Parts: sequence; structure tokens; C-alpha cells
Amino acid sequence: MTGRMSGKAVIVTGGALGIGFGIVRRFVQEGAGVLLVDLNEKAARAAAEKLAAGPGRVEVYPADVSAEETGEKAVARCVEVFGGLDVLVNNAGIFPMAPVLEMAPEFLDRVYRVNLKGLILFAKAAASQMVAQGRGGRIINIASIDAFRPSMVGLAAYDASKGGVVMFTKSLALELAPHNITVNAVAPGAIYTEGVAEAKVSMEEFAKRIPLRRVGKPEDIAGVVAFLASADADYITGETIVVDGGA
Repeated sequence: MTGRMSGKAVIVTGGALGIGFGIVRRFVQEGAGVLLVDLNEKAARAAAEKLAAGPGRVEVYPADVSAEETGEKAVARCVEVFGGLDVLVNNAGIFPMAPVLEMAPEFLDRVYRVNLKGLILFAKAAASQMVAQGRGGRIINIASIDAFRPSMVGLAAYDASKGGVVMFTKSLALELAPHNITVNAVAPGAIYTEGVAEAKVSMEEFAKRIPLRRVGKPEDIAGVVAFLASADADYITGETIVVDGGA
């Protein structure tokens, strides 16, 4: 790695497993200090142990991103530990499945609290800190290709929440541009993670529809996130980069 994030302070939500862990690992490899926010404290601490050799550093912050006060508290903790905040990666998300005709209101509320409301409140807290610091910053939201087209029946709530992420990214980018804070999103396609394995989704079927003939890895997303967080992406804001093997 280039060490281009050395000295930077980063928050990654949902960073204990899957895509989130891949992102945390990339930032640590590039020398950043990372506040790993995750509801699964055991997995978060195991992730931190795996990355203890550095060159960056991981601090675990166990929390539920859907709780309204979590964003502000996490940002305050990041400032306390690392002296500021340069990058927020809103990665935490859930994708429980239910057809719309069988969907309970509580189901819909839960998906929206985690995937969209929590993301917005984290972005608000991070942006407030970045504006106060006066040196710009990066906010990177993890969306999905399902923001643009449904991949299967049963993900309507998830798909709608991720569509909201894409439009929120554009809106916040417009608002924060005068402060030199860029806001972008990454839309992963089929990525093999622990969550996908638990959902028992057939990755072989997805792979048949992908021109590159393989499903993605967390590293495929982490590399794009690291690019958007770097000086190489200084003139990119309000965009969503699709990373799906050409699907």
C-alpha cells in the first residue's frame, strides 16, 4: 500500500465483517486510524485483533447505527481517539427478505432505520465535525446495484432504501461542496460475504450473469472506497460508482 492515508482519521460503520472489514483493512494498510463501529462487538474486536500489526490503528466502538444518538457519539469518540475526522464510510446495512405483500410495518421500519436513517444521521454528524475543522473531508456511502434495478423478489425494502442512499448522496454533495467535503457512493454488485452465506443466496447463479464470470470480493469494494477517500478523487462528488463485474 502507498501509505496515502497515514495520519487520517476514519470511521467505518458495519466494519466487523464482509465488505466493511475489507474497507477497514484497506485503510489500516494505508496507515489510517479507524474507528470501527459495529453492533457485533465480538466480531468487531476479533477484526481489530486481526489488524493489530498495523501500520494503521483500529479502535472498536460497539453501537447500533440505527439509534439516533450513535452518529454524534461515534464522531465524538473518533475525535477523542484520533484528534479529528477526515473520512466517514457509511457501510452498515441489512438485507432481510420479504415480499411486499407479506411485509410487516416493523420490518420496513427496521430496514429504513439501519440502511437510510442511520446513514443520514452519521453523515450529518460527520459533516458537522468536518465543517468545524475547516479542512474538508470525505463521506462515502455504500449503496447497491439494487438501487438501480432489483436483483430478486423479496428485497423491495432494501432496494428502496439503497435508492434513497444514492439520492441522498447527490443532495448532500451539493450542500457540502462549499466546505470542500466530497460525498460519493459505491454500489456493489454480487459480493461474497458472511451475510450472503447466511442468507443462502446462490452465488453461482449470480456469477453466470456477470461478464467477468465471478462474484466480487470485499477487496474489490475496498479499493474503490480508498480511491474516493484519496487526493486522487478531489474533483469527484455526488457520484455513485458501480462495482459489479460488468453486470
